[in-house]
Amino acid sequence: MALVPTTIPDGPVVTEVDMGADSATPTLRATVVQASTIFYDTPATLDKAERLIADASALGSQLVVFPEAFIGGYPRGSTFGVTIGARSLKGKEEFRKYHAAAIDVPGPEVDRLAAIAGKYKIYLVMGAIEREGYTLYCTVLFFNSQGQYLGKHRKLMPTALERIMWGFGDGSTIPVFETPIGKIGALICWENRMPLLRTAMYGKGLEIYCAPTADSRDVWQASMTHIALEGGCFVLSANQFCRRKDYPPPPEYVFAGTNEDLSPDSVVCAGGSVIISPSGQVLAGPNYEGEALISADLDLGEIVRAKFDFDVVGHYSRPDVLSLTVRDHPTKSVFFTSAEEMESSQKSL
Repeated sequence: MALVPTTIPDGPVVTEVDMGADSATPTLRATVVQASTIFYDTPATLDKAERLIADASALGSQLVVFPEAFIGGYPRGSTFGVTIGARSLKGKEEFRKYHAAAIDVPGPEVDRLAAIAGKYKIYLVMGAIEREGYTLYCTVLFFNSQGQYLGKHRKLMPTALERIMWGFGDGSTIPVFETPIGKIGALICWENRMPLLRTAMYGKGLEIYCAPTADSRDVWQASMTHIALEGGCFVLSANQFCRRKDYPPPPEYVFAGTNEDLSPDSVVCAGGSVIISPSGQVLAGPNYEGEALISADLDLGEIVRAKFDFDVVGHYSRPDVLSLTVRDHPTKSVFFTSAEEMESSQKSL
């Protein structure tokens, strides 16, 4: 495996990996984007996303994966003024601004992302904060190279304080999309540590496992390697690289949970984006240096070779002893019987 470093003038560092794949099996060039949101400025963030996609496309990438919450932002360090039994007025205003930066799905921002994917002929996996009414969801959006929106995954289990700002996804949004470049799906951050959720994805035949995250710790790499081996799939993990100055300045935005005196250049998320093969080999990354495009050529024949050793829902499973049932219908808090009856009668026509 030969590393081929490439630099984009006035842009992020780029690492390309030439796998020297067997020409008898298809090869896919994939890029994970390691870059920061422009916080509270969704139009500017979309402009930045297009620039990064254009750069990845110029490298020949067919699949581009962005970090968790790239559109809308990951509110690192914020408490939204919450203590047990109380919420501050400042925190409520902070949530109002965060809600305003989120996007509707479908909506104009989704339309623009679809157009960008079509313009550059790439498959796009984008982390976003989705707004449905007054509830926000941490979501991944999927687009094909023809400029079509394919669908979404909502984070099933927000972690810790994320639960005060994000709603919970349900089993209706854990898709795997069959595409000409492979079967693509995504789980977000610590969802990837949920064995049953991973098994559901494997059961859908996932081949290209996207893992947008906000976890830049070294131990994250162990999880990604394990998932690649367990699933016999390529793992593409994208994280933001952020400095304090990428967020609004104090007192508008205050970082809690740190004893450090943060300067504008202090790194608050160090990235660690990585691409790993089904055999557990690190193909590109992890990068902890700055904003970057991290690319590798994926030999899709590696999936079959890995499954020969271990097929977690195939020859290495024991459904007579262990099985999983997934409730994949949408859950609603309010049902209107007349609407449900009308929908049922229309389906029966």
